[in-house]
Formats: sequence, C-alpha cells, structure tokens
Amino acid sequence: MAGQPFDQRDGHIWYNGDLVPWTEAKLHVLSHAMHYASSVFEGERVYGGEIFKLTEHTQRLHDSAKLLGFEIPYTVEEIDKACIDTVAAQGLMDAYVRPVAWRGSEMMGVSAQATRINVAIAVWEWPSYFDPAERLKGIKLDLAEWRRPDPATAPCKSKAAGLYMICTLSKHAAEDKGYADALMLDYRGQVAEATGANVFFVKDGALHTPTPDCFLDGITRRTVIGLAKDRQINVIERTIMPEEMADFEQCFITGTAAEVTPVSEIGPYNFEVGSITQTLMEDYMAAVQPASRAAAAD
Repeated sequence: MAGQPFDQRDGHIWYNGDLVPWTEAKLHVLSHAMHYASSVFEGERVYGGEIFKLTEHTQRLHDSAKLLGFEIPYTVEEIDKACIDTVAAQGLMDAYVRPVAWRGSEMMGVSAQATRINVAIAVWEWPSYFDPAERLKGIKLDLAEWRRPDPATAPCKSKAAGLYMICTLSKHAAEDKGYADALMLDYRGQVAEATGANVFFVKDGALHTPTPDCFLDGITRRTVIGLAKDRQINVIERTIMPEEMADFEQCFITGTAAEVTPVSEIGPYNFEVGSITQTLMEDYMAAVQPASRAAAAD
C-alpha cells in the first residue's frame, strides 16, 4: 500500500450518505472548495477497531464548518455512525480516518451560498507519522519562516484546509534541509506549533505549552494535558518566546497523526528524551487502547 496513489486504493469511501467504491469517490474540477478553500476536515485514529475520541472530532468538524459559514447536512451522531461504518467496511483494526466537508460546484466565484455541502469519510492504514527509529530518539525540527496568522485575518479556530497551505510550505522547506518537520511562530513572533501538531516543553519537572489563541487547541493536546495532571505534573499554558527554548530540557509534539513524539532539536536548540516525555508517550499509547478505556470506565 505504501506509495500507492490515494485515488487508486481499494475499498469504499462514505460519500454523501452512501458507501461507494474508493475509485468512484470523485468531485468536479470546478468545486468551490478547490478554488476557494471552502473545506474543513478531521484526522482520527483507529486503535483496536475503535476510533479514539470520535465524537469530539465530529463536533469539531461541525464547529469548523460553522466558522467557514456553512452547515454540515448530517448530525454529529450520523457522522459518528458513518465513521464507524466506514472503518468496518474497510476491515481495519488500526487505521486513520479522514472526514471532510466541502462546498460543491453549483456556484463558481467568491460567493457560494447556493453550493451543496458535501461530506466524505475515508479510512486507510497509516503507521507512525514519523520514521519509528528517528521518533524514539527524538525528531529534529527546523524553524519555519511562515507564521500562524492573526485571528483577525483567518478563522484560526477551525480545522480548515486553507490554513494548512503555510504548513505544507514549511514542512517541505524543513524536509529539504533534512529535518522531519518545522516549528512555526505566530504573528507576534511567539512559539505556536509544528506544522500539524501542538508543542510541549519540560523544565524543572513542569510542562510548558503555548496558549492556543491563534491555532488549534488539539484534541490530543488536551488529552496529554489530562494525562499529565493525572501524574501530578504541573501544566503551564503561557506565552513562550523562541529564545526560551535554550532553557528547556525536553520537548515533544502531540497530534492525532504524531501521537506523542519526542523532539531532540529545534533549529539551534537541543533537548533530551527524558522521563516525563517517555512517561507521557507510554500513558498516551495506553489511553488510546480500547481495553484500557474500558477498564478505566469500570
């Protein structure tokens, strides 16, 4: 499956209420979303046949759509069920789930009030986001040139396709230099996030993480904060300036794709893969397993 184009895979995709053959899930070249980025999406992981925090992701999909000025024509419960049905149709126990909603081709121009809102859900195998060997010893990040925008200039609380343009540019530039990813600052020059993950630092036994006021407060981010508090680890959400990275001892990033991934280097700054990072990696992997969640609920 590795390297196979995503439009030529096997199985089915849920598309506007029906499971259709994977290669038949198509949209027109004049779809509004393709030209004006009127699209929102989610990324979810399946562990042991169950989607982790499914309803939280689906609710965020709805919230993101509202921020872009459209309403998804399926309820949260209907999309939850569609995600579960699509995972079952694909027959995968460990996988990635991609729900996406977008404006169709009924209008072409900046105005799009009469466009149909389409929804699709695809599920596929996706192992570790980063090279497993590199991940264990800590990935290396470049410092991105692009910055997360001012909330007055973009709907930064949405998981909207258009907000990822500068993420792709930043990740490509980092990979061209031999890095795994890039750390982005925000419009004020403060530490923000990686191209698709939130960032945490460790100093004197406490976690420090940027306040998510112009980027997503990730579902994995919130999960890890909860796990840290369960361990009686102090979590400090605050403004972090780039030069402060010289004084941090550990660093890791969090996201549905990244899970909890240690960072050994960000530009000129170096970090160890220490005990707090390792503990939270283990706690997160335990938390996402269905058996662990069932035991915790009992």
